[in-house]
Amino acid sequence: MAEKTYLQAISDGLRQELQRDDRVFVIGEDVGVYGGAFKVTLGFQEEFGPWRIIDSPLAETAILGACSGAAMMGMRPVAEMQFADFISCGWDHLVTVAAKQRFRVGTPVPIVVRLPSGGGFSGGPFHSQNPESSFAHIPGLKCVCPATPEDAKGLLVAAIEDPNPVLFFEHKHLYRRIKGEVPDERYVTPIGKARTHREGEDVTVITWGAMVYTADEAAKRLEADDVSVEVIDLRTVMPWDKAAVLASVRKCSKVLVLHEDTRTGGFGGEIAATIAEEAFEDLDAPVKRVCAPDCPVPFSPVLEKAYIPQVDDVVKGLRELAAY
Repeated sequence: MAEKTYLQAISDGLRQELQRDDRVFVIGEDVGVYGGAFKVTLGFQEEFGPWRIIDSPLAETAILGACSGAAMMGMRPVAEMQFADFISCGWDHLVTVAAKQRFRVGTPVPIVVRLPSGGGFSGGPFHSQNPESSFAHIPGLKCVCPATPEDAKGLLVAAIEDPNPVLFFEHKHLYRRIKGEVPDERYVTPIGKARTHREGEDVTVITWGAMVYTADEAAKRLEADDVSVEVIDLRTVMPWDKAAVLASVRKCSKVLVLHEDTRTGGFGGEIAATIAEEAFEDLDAPVKRVCAPDCPVPFSPVLEKAYIPQVDDVVKGLRELAAY
């Protein structure tokens, strides 16, 4: 298998689906001639033509409205928001129409919305958010947050195949920083199935996206304390793999939920509540959360570092749980 970056894996999966299925098309701001803000679709318009790689106006409402109509008529649109933050402009088409259409009349609405998300590069409050929790509680939407190049490709293929609208969160900080072996052939990674990133016995960390690597680094540091940390990568937050989470919690009896989104209303609260309801007797300590504070993402590099959960924050939380 070839080693590919997270970005290359997404590009590879998208290209293969365009080659395989004529119903798939890409639409977004600068996805054609320019190749996308992060160059995921570089060269695609030359290969597939301007009617399948469509440069849209600067109007997320129009992009998602067009996708909703095209999907209802049998096409499989893949929309790119240059930044996940901008999806709020298309909230109505996505949440009010696309998410409910299949429930109302049975019409499949196979839209994929690619969402470059997350901080770590001083993008400020309008280009750094992780808004997955805003959509995870909307019935009819699926929210995918891959952490590895292999999962990024397999989950994108699964998202394009899915008859429901899928929000595909791509963490920008992973694009060129993370590499891994990725099969050249087409494959599908199931939506809703978690992955054990690291086996452990004493404390479980439940996380997704870029925080998987933060958790892994913290787990390595805990080895010096003779504490064994298990890291569960959810891969998708809606649907989420409750069975895998509860199995790990029952195995380790102590759990930390980690995510880059803000604390209040973040999806970690749903996970913590489920653990408290369904695995309370298996816990040896209160469920702990490590999240961002309830404020916009700062522009200043120093403040942004204080905002985004760091390895030291996770290490502190894990040590507190281990000592409880």
